[in-house]
Amino acid sequence: MLQGKLNIAFVALTVAIGGFLLGFDATVISGVVPFIKEYFSLSGASGDLKLGFAVSSLGWGAMAGNALAGPLSDRFGRRRVLLGTALLFVLSSLLAATATSFPSFVVARIVGGLAVGGAILIAPVYIAEIAPADKRGGLVSLNQLMIVIGISASFFSNYFLLDLGEHNWRYMLGVQMVPAVLYFTLLWFVPESPRWLLLKRRDEAALAVLRRVAGEQQAQENLQQIQRSLNTKAVSRGFRGLLDSRVRLIMIVALGLAFFQQITGINAIFYYLPTIFAEAGGGVNDAFRQAVLVGVVNVLMTFVAIWLIDKLGRKPLLLMGIAGMALSLFAISWAFGQESYNARLVLIAIIGFVASFAISLGPVMWVLLSEIFPNEQRAAAISVAGFWNALVSATVTMIFPWALSTLSSSLTFLAFALFATAALLFVVLLVPETKGRTLEQLESDLMTAKA
Repeated sequence: MLQGKLNIAFVALTVAIGGFLLGFDATVISGVVPFIKEYFSLSGASGDLKLGFAVSSLGWGAMAGNALAGPLSDRFGRRRVLLGTALLFVLSSLLAATATSFPSFVVARIVGGLAVGGAILIAPVYIAEIAPADKRGGLVSLNQLMIVIGISASFFSNYFLLDLGEHNWRYMLGVQMVPAVLYFTLLWFVPESPRWLLLKRRDEAALAVLRRVAGEQQAQENLQQIQRSLNTKAVSRGFRGLLDSRVRLIMIVALGLAFFQQITGINAIFYYLPTIFAEAGGGVNDAFRQAVLVGVVNVLMTFVAIWLIDKLGRKPLLLMGIAGMALSLFAISWAFGQESYNARLVLIAIIGFVASFAISLGPVMWVLLSEIFPNEQRAAAISVAGFWNALVSATVTMIFPWALSTLSSSLTFLAFALFATAALLFVVLLVPETKGRTLEQLESDLMTAKA
């Protein structure tokens, strides 16, 4: 690890490369779907379910990654867990690109899910624990920015690799090894989280990191504030502490946001984007081009979220974005309900949905989850919330092909729209604002709030 003044933006961007790999690995499957469907002979109703399982297997692996990431990061450190996720991304890409049977392909995707589960939880936690309070929202949102850049990159990559012949899907999956190796290399140049070091009573090492982040005077103040928080012993450490009544409201908010982020259909749409566009009446090449356009919009609107999240706050972005998601989903449902599908309206409405998600539930949920938990429960709590988030995601993506063919596209998107409406009410009633306060100030305020 290098010494001297720490460039916090470099550290956050380095850690957020895990988000890039997460986004790429999650959505590269959208371009692979039509080819593995043919390669593994997935036809009929049973084929739809097997295809859904193959696509959702990343989510099932992510559940295990979620469950393990928190406890492992508490024991071994945030940085070591992130190094482990980088190695898993490399392994998953290699195994998936060389798979010759359906079970081996599923195993490869589950390995990738382990990496996704670790990266999606620990990267924002690490950034939140090292970032200054006034910049925390934007810096944590860099992880979501890298996720959407990874999503967009997978759409571009799939489009440009489309014409490489019958094994094009192997190249689509294998190209991820390059950024995964880069991620593993760069992580050696970032320090351990100062709050984790203090949890392990390594005060001098924590102070050294804080000095590099904020300078001597601010480092001493931050150290004392964190130590006071840890010495309070408000609740038990780890999973047991999550049963404390004072954490109940925080857990309700976290689990609710984790549920609504996925039940509104974002991953189902991303994972099957070319399929959705093709069903609306477009050809294969047009569908892949439209997926690229959606990816670009996703990236641009995430920049908007980063710009606004420490200015407007978390809750206003959630309210505006979820309202836009609901309206867009109702429009998609209506478009698919017409006798003649309106492909242009489907495209516009999906772009509206993705843009709205990108300024709200996409980045804001992970920012809030990295902020609202007490220091000693943060890793365990975010593991529980992440596990629940991955379970909902995997379930939705697994049944989505079946829902399209059995319930119809119109009813499927209507269900998503109704969940988005419920999410808006949930945010109005329960979600707190966290802008501009230190993690320790938030801990003090939220631990005294009543569910």
